[in-house]
Amino acid sequence: MTGSIEERNKAIVRDAFEALFNRRDFAVAEAFFSPGYIQQSAHIPPGRKGLFELVKSLPSTHQREMGAMVAEGDLVVAHGRLWGYGDGRPNRIVVDIVRIADGLLAEHWDVIEHEASRGASASAVSDCCGSWRAARTAAANQIVQAAGDRSSPERRV
Repeated sequence: MTGSIEERNKAIVRDAFEALFNRRDFAVAEAFFSPGYIQQSAHIPPGRKGLFELVKSLPSTHQREMGAMVAEGDLVVAHGRLWGYGDGRPNRIVVDIVRIADGLLAEHWDVIEHEASRGASASAVSDCCGSWRAARTAAANQIVQAAGDRSSPERRV
């Protein structure tokens, strides 16, 4: 694979999410996740096994739509949209922060919120992957910059 480490890391995250969330090819997805994968999100059970079990429990219609991605060093920030719950639950907007180590997803944090409908949104914008692209990219860049010195003890959650 050619390109910068950041481009390679974004491709790893994109391919891992596609295999896990959209194709539900758990054998392929497993190859993208470190055996010692650390799950920092309180709503997802620990480790690679916990994440895979969560995905298995979702309806087959559930998908993750990729939005903007930015990377710095071993961190990738991926914005996206979760939809297809099939039980009346609203779609969700997610920002995943993934640490890559040795070419594998090693650690994960996220921020998730319900998707605002066009009528409920104060800005009247609800298009995940269209008009928000520039704003999301700028916001994701700010998140990466805010991560600051990664050796800082305050950074580890």
